Amino acid sequence: MNQPQPSRDRPPQAPDIERWLVEHLVTSLGIEAAALGHDTRLIDLGIDSAEAALLAGELEEWLETRLSPTLIWEHPTLGQLAAYLARHAAREPGTPHAAADTAPARSCAPAAERPPRHPFVEHVNPHLGELLERLRLDKCFVRGRGCELFDAAGRRYLDFIASYGAVPFGHNPPEIWEALGRVRDDEEPSLVQPSCLLAAGTLARRLVALAPPGLRYVTLTNSGAEAIEAAIKLCRAATGRPGILAARGSFHGKTLGALSATGNSKYQKHFGAPAPGFDHVPFGDADALAAALAARPGHYAAFVVEPIQGEGGIVEPPPGYLGRAQALCQAAGTLLVLDEVQTGLGRTGTMFACQAEGVVPDVMTLAKALGGGLVPIGACLASAAAYSEAFALHHSSTFAGGGLACRVAVAALDLLERDDMALVRAVAEHGGRLKARLVTLGQRHPRVVAEVRGRGYMLGLRLGVDRYTWPSSLLGVAAEQGGLAPLLASYLLNVEGVRLAPTLNGADVLRIEPPLTATWAECELVLGALERALAVLETGDAGRLLHGILTGAPPSAPLTPRPAQMSRARVRPGPGDGRFAFLLHPLDLASYRDFDPTMRTLDAAALEAAAGCLHGLGKPAVVSEARVVGEGGRAAFGEFIVVPRTAEEFMELPRAAAVQEVRAALAVARKGGARIVGLGAFTSVVTQGGAALADEGLPLTSGNSATVAAVRQALRLVLAQRRRRLGESTVAVVGAAGSIGRALAILLGEDAARLVLVGNPLRTPEHGRRQLLTVAGEACRHAVLQASRARHLLLQGPLAQKILAAHDRPAAGAPLAAFALLAERLERRTGLLSCTQDVASALEAADVVVVATSSAGATRLLLGADAFKPGAIVCDVSRPKNVGPEVAAARPDLLVLEGGVMALPGRPPLGCFGLETGLAYACMAETLLLALEQRYVHTSVGPRLDLEEVLLLEQLAERHGFTAVVPEDPTPCAPELAVSASD
Repeated sequence: MNQPQPSRDRPPQAPDIERWLVEHLVTSLGIEAAALGHDTRLIDLGIDSAEAALLAGELEEWLETRLSPTLIWEHPTLGQLAAYLARHAAREPGTPHAAADTAPARSCAPAAERPPRHPFVEHVNPHLGELLERLRLDKCFVRGRGCELFDAAGRRYLDFIASYGAVPFGHNPPEIWEALGRVRDDEEPSLVQPSCLLAAGTLARRLVALAPPGLRYVTLTNSGAEAIEAAIKLCRAATGRPGILAARGSFHGKTLGALSATGNSKYQKHFGAPAPGFDHVPFGDADALAAALAARPGHYAAFVVEPIQGEGGIVEPPPGYLGRAQALCQAAGTLLVLDEVQTGLGRTGTMFACQAEGVVPDVMTLAKALGGGLVPIGACLASAAAYSEAFALHHSSTFAGGGLACRVAVAALDLLERDDMALVRAVAEHGGRLKARLVTLGQRHPRVVAEVRGRGYMLGLRLGVDRYTWPSSLLGVAAEQGGLAPLLASYLLNVEGVRLAPTLNGADVLRIEPPLTATWAECELVLGALERALAVLETGDAGRLLHGILTGAPPSAPLTPRPAQMSRARVRPGPGDGRFAFLLHPLDLASYRDFDPTMRTLDAAALEAAAGCLHGLGKPAVVSEARVVGEGGRAAFGEFIVVPRTAEEFMELPRAAAVQEVRAALAVARKGGARIVGLGAFTSVVTQGGAALADEGLPLTSGNSATVAAVRQALRLVLAQRRRRLGESTVAVVGAAGSIGRALAILLGEDAARLVLVGNPLRTPEHGRRQLLTVAGEACRHAVLQASRARHLLLQGPLAQKILAAHDRPAAGAPLAAFALLAERLERRTGLLSCTQDVASALEAADVVVVATSSAGATRLLLGADAFKPGAIVCDVSRPKNVGPEVAAARPDLLVLEGGVMALPGRPPLGCFGLETGLAYACMAETLLLALEQRYVHTSVGPRLDLEEVLLLEQLAERHGFTAVVPEDPTPCAPELAVSASD
């Protein structure tokens, strides 16, 4: 190729690279030049994974840099890819391509067509911002007063989150602003280290006077996380011990030490945490704490624990736990650190939560409320035994103890202590009444409310919903994903104007944590909003809940709860069962209506927006499970796991990001005990038929082999119904160069009278013909190999007989090129074998048509009712489909089959996947068959199918009683969750 040569002075520019890409696609891959333009989507050109890797390799050699073989997925159009490569080529040679596996998905629309994004989303935190946008939690508040917030349109919202307790006196409390004004008016210096800090000393004296007895020294910090960091250093310095013990499910902050103490690995794994020396025990289990301390005497400097776990789900320990923890720590010489960052300063109805049990810690951390809702400040209080010179002289902070923040903190303490702590006493009173009313509310909605937790103004409503609460409900799926609480919070925000929030660790808990100044009247407003929202949730009506989130409108029709009984009982594995999992995803937006009938109330635009809400949950979830018993008595149990992405979204995601989402689903499968995992639809496509996940240590199957087997069996059955034989039929395979099409072409060639291989019309005739002749050559070689293995009796079709009778046929071990030449000669001499890209002419002469393409978008091949020969049998195994339901409706003479559907022995229910009970897509069936056999090895993985594996799956299907489904009177198929295999 004539390539523009790079130089150190001028690396290739985007137009240079775009011209190179066009030339490569035309000359090397045979793409028609007319099909290529600046906005052409490469993924619509039918480029397979091997061709994409070849393209990346040639680009690497030309640009002298390392590139990902998944470039065409990450930069979909010619223009986008060229622009990216131009930027990349300008870097130092050898710089690796940075896969965008953590980048939020962006629209492919030109920037001018996209609405402007909020600066927070664009520049502060795009990942969180996009999640808030999807869940409709992305309000922008412009004014706050007390417990009220206002958006730019003037709508009022009642804030019962209070920034997780950091807004103790509501928004913009005048007393705190007055304290700030006094600092300004008095011209008191704020940052004057090193010196005896006046405001810091005043604040420390007030805190010591207010704190439990024995806490004498105060280290001021800028946040709660810094207070925990100070506590860790303080305890290690005082004891000389390295170990820090904390509780599982805890949350102590996101600096490295605080993060190491946090008992949740999902926050730690990306940051090298936990650091050495940190261990965790179950929260609330004093015996486990005793065992841990006894197992390593003299090791632990501190036990860090929250009196009530906040982010863990508003979890209270058993009565007496903190007292026993104090005694155990004293006996072990371990310092007790109470993290009261959230629970302290009145939040639970006492000044400090530990006072409810009379516990006095060695160290106590504070923050959040200490800043009065306006400034960041924290504090670490310590006893004399916990304080040391080593800590005092080696721990410092530039901004900690600043005069402005300390004066605000003093004003906050004034408000808390005013009128003999009237505010704290009101929190205890109103909080008790609020909790009692929440318990009553839960009793009225027992199907959705499992528990009310906490005390004072630190309460949690735990939802008790799972996929068994309502049959076929997306709300149950959302609950399995940990996303129901965020959806309920979104409904309350958008419909009721009430701000509640889910906790980070306890994803099924809705946090109720108002400012300490919240009145009982405001609590009643929130109770009314919760009553109405729970009534909607009680119906299990996902469409109605999502409609409210999208429009802000409450339900207009009466609410009717779904029947309490479940349509499908919980299924359990039996001893010795094979174990499997199957991954699926919504093929398109219509799939949601099929899975959950309540979504049919949403129009197309609302359905798309609702899917965005659901996809914002971002986690794979188990949607059903099944136990299948084969005819021979063997059984297999497994789970069906949904990945919340449509096929289009999968195609637009960067390849690395798409693969990562499938990896997350594999983790769910592994946790559920799966020994083999099936990849449905685009979970197979984006992982290159599972090849990209082969290192996961979990056997995989794409299901393509069983799909081929099922189609072949189905065709034999329908031909028998019509009293015809394949040996009398012209068979056309559309998409014959793909994985499934190739295998079907080869195997159907055993019996067909005439075989027509139809290729991608976007390829140049030379390239397309070369691909098809390769497949035709494989069909010839297969016939010769079968004969050499004494299987020639299976080859009854005129085409196979003609191949075996050819005087110039190569020997079984000859190169494939020799068989491709034989195919070309047979095409020319007999007409029994044909390779073409002319779809129309191929179909108008075919008695049997198999459509097995994987094109999407603008290049998707849509076949109309007039495309087919009268009385033809049409089997569409494509995903997305190429033969729509209107074809069968318009042409009653045709027999249009849903490709690759099998009936299971005993017809067990699998779930709501758009099929009748007891039916499965063949890719599902392959997973089930392998699990029944307990054959835990990679099967049908990669872009090319092994024909021996196809034949094996045929045998297993017969052994276990799996049969292809052939309806007597085919009807249009409903939209389904995408589970069918695709090449």
